[in-house]
Amino acid sequence: MKKAEMKPFREQLLSLRSRLRGDVSSMADAALRKSGMEGGETNSMPIHMAELGSENFEQEFTLTLMQSEEGTLGAIDEALHRIEEGSYGTCQECAGVIPKLRLAAIPFTAVCVKCAEKLENAS
Repeated sequence: MKKAEMKPFREQLLSLRSRLRGDVSSMADAALRKSGMEGGETNSMPIHMAELGSENFEQEFTLTLMQSEEGTLGAIDEALHRIEEGSYGTCQECAGVIPKLRLAAIPFTAVCVKCAEKLENAS
């Protein structure tokens, strides 16, 4: 893929990375506020065991989302690196061309559809 063809994908990746970084930061802030760790606040202590369970579930769910988004951020950074080195759009498994339609849908993907299916079936 030519550098000019990569430019829109680079811009899309940078925009997505910026948005996800904001999401991760706001989720971390919200988790800290809920747990009462930020500023030493502990006035939201649950009174009932069900409230405690709900709060724990919410925190675990937030942490899982953060991990997922951090994984996506890593994939975005790798895709930006592939753009810089000129290998963006080439499947990391079979060295075939990743269709632009797939890159438009998942701009941080490193593999073509066939290889993605093989990898998914292998796990």
